[in-house]
Amino acid sequence: MAMNQRDADFFRPLWRRVVITAVVAVWWAYESFFSHEQLWIAITSVALLYCVWNFFLRFPKGPPVTPPGSTGGGTPPAASSGSPDTTDGAPKA
Repeated sequence: MAMNQRDADFFRPLWRRVVITAVVAVWWAYESFFSHEQLWIAITSVALLYCVWNFFLRFPKGPPVTPPGSTGGGTPPAASSGSPDTTDGAPKA
């Protein structure tokens, strides 16, 4: 299951991904070595695999992508310098 953009933005700092994965790993170790409850061992195993897969193996490596036409993050667009846009060679009004 892929993460949506909002989740990816929340988990972008590495320390958050490491802490969540470490908590799940400690929980898995507790269930495996102390409680021996097979159901919870299976649940925490799946959760740990999910964390490793999504947070480290499939996590987007680059900076967050903003959709076209968006200024991103709710910031206002940059002020115009007053010169015409000549990106295609012809001045625009």
